[in-house]
Amino acid sequence: MKLARSLRALVPAQIRSVSMTSNNSKASQATSVGDVIPPPRTRDSSQQPSLARLPLSNVLRSLCILTASSSPLLLRPSISVLSALSNPRTRLMDVSRNPVLHWLVKNTIYKQFSAGENKDEVQQSIAEIKKLGHRGVLLGYARELLVKDNEANVHDEAIARKEVDAWLQGTLKTVDMVSQGDFVALKLTGMGQQAVHRLRHRLPPTDFMDAAIRSACDAAISKQARILVDAEEQAVQPGIDEWVMRYQEYCNKRTPGTATLYGTYQAYLKSTPATLARHLAMAESRGFTLGVKLVRGAYLRTEPRHLIWDTKADTDRCYDGIVEALLTRRYNSILRPHEAGSDKSIPLANLLIASHNRDSVLKAQALRLKQAEAGEQRVPVAYAQLQGMADEVSFELMDGLSDGSNSTVDHSGTTERTEVYKLLTWGTVPECMGFLFRRAVENTEAVGRTKDSQMAMALELRRRIGRVFSWR
Repeated sequence: MKLARSLRALVPAQIRSVSMTSNNSKASQATSVGDVIPPPRTRDSSQQPSLARLPLSNVLRSLCILTASSSPLLLRPSISVLSALSNPRTRLMDVSRNPVLHWLVKNTIYKQFSAGENKDEVQQSIAEIKKLGHRGVLLGYARELLVKDNEANVHDEAIARKEVDAWLQGTLKTVDMVSQGDFVALKLTGMGQQAVHRLRHRLPPTDFMDAAIRSACDAAISKQARILVDAEEQAVQPGIDEWVMRYQEYCNKRTPGTATLYGTYQAYLKSTPATLARHLAMAESRGFTLGVKLVRGAYLRTEPRHLIWDTKADTDRCYDGIVEALLTRRYNSILRPHEAGSDKSIPLANLLIASHNRDSVLKAQALRLKQAEAGEQRVPVAYAQLQGMADEVSFELMDGLSDGSNSTVDHSGTTERTEVYKLLTWGTVPECMGFLFRRAVENTEAVGRTKDSQMAMALELRRRIGRVFSWR
């Protein structure tokens, strides 16, 4: 019994007493999306908690990493270490040359956030993700470049072709790893410094860049997979938007009513509602369905501050307002028509709600349930969270908000499964260090959100320990 009391003490009282609900989940702050934030679904005694399906090794690793990520005291040193690993100056700190360091990184933070170094490892990770109940994955190749011009290389066609070919080969390997219905994530700056230069200056892709992107699209379409293009820094994002619309038309015209290629929209940017409204109008006029992946944003620490909403609450309102508008196909105070005075409904779009914010995803799903119950037509929607993060949100979506299933049933008896995806990145440990460093930097701006996930894992660990020692 002394041992049991000692183990119980490992979980702080404030963690033991909280529910899965986010600390800032207040019904009084809810928007019209779903009216109120749904509480966690209650279970009878025969039902296992959502996180019970996670292997113990995942729970322990997640708890350790999330504890560091949610602690201001531990996060700064962790970022410093990852920065040194991303740009090693000595053999000791180089994961590609220090086998002990390589093993340590691969079995901790790399394994938490990355899918693997080769096809076998990646497909094993994908199988494990799907076995847990996820609909599929969003898989991206980790290779990326800093967004800066290298004038010595941007006009060297031989170097540019070599960089584009390396990007294409990595992308085709990614396509080969996914299955029907999965997503392949593309990072356009990964095509090399000439591509970065052209994106910065809003120039169209060169002929060989265009051929490479079309080859990647064709390969994904032939496998009945979908494609999404990541958002990046504002130095290149306007150029990326123009390229994305070009290839949305190329891909999505082949599948009327369905988006095969998605662009990414960052809700923390003040310009996003206007950009999205313009793209919706363009898609309608050109005769294809727009694919929208909506995120809050990943470059808060590096973007010009005047481009970003003044407060997090403003970003939340923008995110939830866009979701509401796209789900109901009605413009609102956030997403306004591209042409002033237009009272037309919003053109059909396919929406990927990519968020770790419990409030936002459950508001959206509650609205979907209301539409199903009322027999209203619903737009295609999926949800996504990063591998190794917000598992409690993913599982709550999969478990459902009403009947305990991971599907909704409308008045006619039609069943719709709630599609939840995990975003995975693959590549060698050295290739993934830049991605892992960015994850850590992003968490400096989201300590509260990470704390929610850490507390959820702590509660799950306490539950498992309690079962061993028969706690009540």
